Amino acid sequence: MPEIIKIIFVCLIAGAGAGIGTGFAGMSAAAVISPLLITFLDMPAYDAVGIALASDVLASAASAWTYKKNKNIDIKNGLVMMVCVLLFTMVGSYAASLVPNSTMGSFSVFMTMLLGIKFIVKPVNTTKEAMQAADPRKKLIGSVVCGCAVGFICGFVGAGGGMMMLLILTSVLGYELKCAVGTSVFIMAFTAFTGAVSHFAIGGAPNWTVLLLCIVFTLVFAQLSAKIANKANTKTLNRVTGIVLVLLGVIILAVKYL
Repeated sequence: MPEIIKIIFVCLIAGAGAGIGTGFAGMSAAAVISPLLITFLDMPAYDAVGIALASDVLASAASAWTYKKNKNIDIKNGLVMMVCVLLFTMVGSYAASLVPNSTMGSFSVFMTMLLGIKFIVKPVNTTKEAMQAADPRKKLIGSVVCGCAVGFICGFVGAGGGMMMLLILTSVLGYELKCAVGTSVFIMAFTAFTGAVSHFAIGGAPNWTVLLLCIVFTLVFAQLSAKIANKANTKTLNRVTGIVLVLLGVIILAVKYL
């Protein structure tokens, strides 16, 4: 297979998987893109994470806009978490530059699968009314503490941030699922941008061809998935989100270890 065709094919598969995960579940694109670029294009892990985070920026921003148009986003309460996530994403990105390639990325794969199983077995049935009635002080404290942890994870492994955020928003802070995904992709657009800039500043310029292809494919599939997710009912969205996450987890594990 000619090299350029191979690159386009790998980026298409990576972008499709990442976009679907982003649009349906607020998943970080790096969880899918990084292992595929590393495995099939022989790209260094640190460079692959940088490209994946850059691909996440437009995909998450476009998805967030779709969720906002459908009134499924909580910008006000998400801002506090976003500030903490942004600060600790830079800390995590610097820490990632000090460790070997093999240390990065494994955590997010298992996190993706476990969260997918959780949505299938124990779906999120919280309503917007119940979410709005939650204790504001608990939300604030939870946003600060959890935001710091999520930011470090996002910067360090380039993945897991979206999954951790979705888990925290639904299970800890009591968000309704669609609002949790919308808020998650809103925050991830900024954290991904910060992480990408940090990676490129530390590791140098990326492969521009791979970067452009991943950005375009991820954006297209993220938009399609976000539109479908906002039209689905909560029960269906829980099941679809769970199935998508489990399948992506299985595929990533197969790519990494088989």
